[in-house]
Amino acid sequence: MIGWMNSGGAMMWLILVCGFIALAVFLERLFHLHRAQIKIDDFLNGIIINLSRGNDLEAVSICDQTPGPAAHLVRTALLHRDDSKDEMIKAIQQAGIREIPRLERHTNLLITLAQILPMLGLLGTVLGLLNILAAIQSGSPLAEIGTLTGGLWKALLTTSAGLITGIPAYAGYHFLISRIESIALDMEQTAGEIIYFLTHPSSGARNET
Repeated sequence: MIGWMNSGGAMMWLILVCGFIALAVFLERLFHLHRAQIKIDDFLNGIIINLSRGNDLEAVSICDQTPGPAAHLVRTALLHRDDSKDEMIKAIQQAGIREIPRLERHTNLLITLAQILPMLGLLGTVLGLLNILAAIQSGSPLAEIGTLTGGLWKALLTTSAGLITGIPAYAGYHFLISRIESIALDMEQTAGEIIYFLTHPSSGARNET
């Protein structure tokens, strides 16, 4: 492995560093999104049961102890339940607008690395081919085979490394985006149901669909 890295030259090490950064970003975001996505039905049922029994403080406490943006939206709704419906909806919308960037944090870095890594591999390929041409020109008419193969190794290794790191980074980005979209849908569902309950207190517990 070290031999291949050395054969690939400085560009190979740059690709490796960028690949590790992409992996670190993906794992950090994956852990964050895993914590942010909760079981909405169980969470809402617990909130509504407590509200139905008059345990408003307990409902707020559940929101505080539950990670994720959906719980934060419910907490915002509970803190504004005495406001008008329009004011409560506005407060929830503003809270949701603040939560989305937190979910998307560092994803731009990941997609940027996914796009750059193959290009770094291509740049390494071009540099390797230039080494071969320079060796042929300086050693003409007899160029050493070791010099030529060294440039060829550099070209092939950097191309492979760029693709091997870039493709998973690109796939990882789209996987994270799908998780973010799923959480956003949970937020929308949660906000709609808590608003309906708070504005229709006589409706009781949620109707399971």
